[in-house]
Amino acid sequence: MKMMGKKKKRFFHYKYSLSPQPLCRLDCPPSSSLPLSPCREAAARRALLLPQNPPPRAARRRSTPEGFRGKKVRRAWLSLSRGREMKYVLVTGGVVSGLGKGVTASSIGVVLKSCGLRITSIKIDPYLNTDAGTMSPFEHGEVFVLDDGGEVDLDLGNYERFLDIKLTRDNNITTGKIYQSVLEKERKGEYLGKTVQVVPHITNAIQEWIERVAMVPVDGKEGPADVCVIELGGTIGDIESMPFIEALGQFSYRVGPGNFCLVHVSLVPVLNVVGEQKTKPTQHSVRGLRGLGLTPNILACRSTKELEENVKEKLSQFCHVPAANIVTLYDVSNIWRIPLLLRDQKAHEAILKVLNLESFARGPKLDEWVARATLFDALHDTVRIAMVGKYTGLSDSYLSVLKALLHASVDCRRKLVVDWVASTDLEDSTAIEAPDAYKAAWDLLKGANGVLVPGGFGDRGVQGKILAAKYARENNVPYLGICLGMQLAVVEFARSVMNLPEANSTEFDPNAKSPCVIFMPEGSKTHMGGTMRLGSRRTFFEVADCKSAKLYGNVSYVDERHRHRYEVNPDMVPEFESAGLQFVGKDETGRRMEIIEIPNHRYFVGAQFHPEFKSRPSKPSPLFVGLIAASSGQLDRLLQGSCNGHVVSTKHSLSNGAYTSTVHQNGHAKKLANGLSNGTYYPNGNGVHA
Repeated sequence: MKMMGKKKKRFFHYKYSLSPQPLCRLDCPPSSSLPLSPCREAAARRALLLPQNPPPRAARRRSTPEGFRGKKVRRAWLSLSRGREMKYVLVTGGVVSGLGKGVTASSIGVVLKSCGLRITSIKIDPYLNTDAGTMSPFEHGEVFVLDDGGEVDLDLGNYERFLDIKLTRDNNITTGKIYQSVLEKERKGEYLGKTVQVVPHITNAIQEWIERVAMVPVDGKEGPADVCVIELGGTIGDIESMPFIEALGQFSYRVGPGNFCLVHVSLVPVLNVVGEQKTKPTQHSVRGLRGLGLTPNILACRSTKELEENVKEKLSQFCHVPAANIVTLYDVSNIWRIPLLLRDQKAHEAILKVLNLESFARGPKLDEWVARATLFDALHDTVRIAMVGKYTGLSDSYLSVLKALLHASVDCRRKLVVDWVASTDLEDSTAIEAPDAYKAAWDLLKGANGVLVPGGFGDRGVQGKILAAKYARENNVPYLGICLGMQLAVVEFARSVMNLPEANSTEFDPNAKSPCVIFMPEGSKTHMGGTMRLGSRRTFFEVADCKSAKLYGNVSYVDERHRHRYEVNPDMVPEFESAGLQFVGKDETGRRMEIIEIPNHRYFVGAQFHPEFKSRPSKPSPLFVGLIAASSGQLDRLLQGSCNGHVVSTKHSLSNGAYTSTVHQNGHAKKLANGLSNGTYYPNGNGVHA
C-alpha cells in the first residue's frame, strides 16, 4: 500500500554486461582459441559488476556500491576499456622484396613502445617449410634461434633487438606450420567429416593462431600486450601468400574497426634520367592490395630522399590514404634513425588514431635512440675485425653476428670495420688455383685487429678456418670462435700443439684417428629439422678468474642459446687441459664443453653456444665486448671494471649503428645489391636503408 504524503524514493538501475567485443573466452565464440589468463578472467568478472559505459556523476553517487564510488568507477572502467581488445598493426610490402618491412615493423614497435604501450610481434613467412632450420643462409639469410629452441626467420632477431623482448617459435608463422596443424586436426576427425578447404579451415587456423600468440606476454610482464605488430613476408601478389591475405582480410573484420591498422611499405623510385619520384609502382601495389580485400591506413614509402609534397598529394589522391598518413622512409646514416623518422613524421599519431588509443598513449620518448644515433655517427677511431666464413657473399647470413659486433664496438667507442674473408681463399689449394685471391685473403687477415670465426655446417672452407685460428693463436691476435669456430680451434690446437696430425671432427672425417669433436648421442643422422641441441642452455663457469667469467660479471653461470649437433669429445678433455687449453665453461653434467680459453693469450676464446642471439643495443654480448676491447687495447681496463650481471659499459652506450665493411668473395671485391663495390658501404638492418 502506498504511503500518502511521502515522495517515493527512486533508485537508478543500470544494465550490467560485458562489452560486445570479445574480452576472453567467457564472451568469445566457440571457435575462439584465446587463452583465459587469470588476469583476464578477473577483469571479465569485474566487468559483470561495472556498467558498460560510465554512468553520470550523480547517478554514480546514488547507484554504485560502496567501494566503487567517485574516481574509482572511472578508473576501473577505463582500465577495462583499455584491456578489452587486442590491437593489431599489419605491415605488408609491395613492388619489390627487400624494402625493409622487418626494420619498419620493428621501428613501429619501438615508437609505440615509447608511447607507453606493450608490444608483441608476429612474422608470417608464406613458404612451405615448417621453420627456417633447414634453409641455406644463401636462400634466406641467417637462422635465428630463440630461447625455446625455435629456428626462425632473421626478422624475429630484429624484433628482439629493437624491442628487447623474448619471442617464441609460435611467433613465426609459416605455411608449413598452418597446413600441418590443419592436417593433424583432420586426421583426428576434429572437422566432423567436413571437406577441409583453404577457406574456411586454413584461413580460420591462421586467424586463431594470430589471436592465440598475440595474447602470450613476451616482455617479462604479466598479462597480454596492448598491440601486436604483424609482418607479412613476401610481396603483395605472390601466389603463396594468398591464403594469408584472405585470412588477414577476414581478420580485420573479425576484430572490428578501431582494432586493426594496415601499414603498406612500398617503393617510390627515382629515375636517374629524369630525377623525378615515380608514384605509379605504389599506385599499382595499393590497387592490388585493395583488390585482395585489404585497405591500407598508412603508406610507408621507401625512397632515396624525402617525398615531395606534390608526390604525397598524388599518392593520397590515387591510393585513398590521407596525406598525413603517408610517411617517407628515406636513406639515413644508420638504422637507429628509422624510429626517429617515424616519430618526426607523426606516424605514431596516425596509428594511435586508427587504433583508438589516442587517449591512452603518451608522447613518444626516444631520448636514448636520439643519443644512440647521434653519438654513433660521431665515432672515428676504427677497429678492424676479419670475419672468416663460408657465406661471405651475403651479409644477412651473419646478421646477428654483425649486430653483436656493432653493439660491442660502440660500447667500446670504436667504429667497426668488417673485412670479409672467404675461408676457402685461405687454403693452400687457392694459392695454386687463384694466387691473387689467396694473397688478398691473407693480407686482410693479417691486417685485422681481431679474428672472428662464426658457426657453419659442411666441410667447405673448414681448412681455411683452421688456418685462421692457427694464425690468431700463434701471433697473439684476439680470436673469438663461435660454435664451429670453437670446435675448429680445438682441432687446430690438437694438431699443432699436441702433435696429433690426424685430429679432426667426425663431422668431416667419421673415421678420424683422433676424434676431437664427436656427434652428440641424442642427435639424429636421418632427420635434419629440429634435431640439434637447440635453445637456451645453462653454462657453469669452472674457472672463476678466467676472462669469460669476468666479462660476464663474475657470475657462476649464464644462459645462452645453442644450435649444434657436434661437441668436443669429453674423453680428450684431460689431454687438452694438460697441454694448456682450458675448458672454463661446461654444462650442468660437466661432460659438455661450452667455453674454451688459452690463459696466456691476449684473448683466445671459443664458445659452443651462440652469444650473438642475445646481444642487445643496451646490453652487448660480453664475449663480443671482450673481442672488440682486446682488439682495441682496452681489455685490461675493462676486466678491472667488471661487475655482476654484465661487463661495465661506458656512459650512453650505443650500438647497432652503421658499420663499414669491405666485401671479398673468393679474393675479389663483390658487387653489392646497391651497386657499390670496392671500398666501404653502410648496410643497415638486413641490407636496407643504406
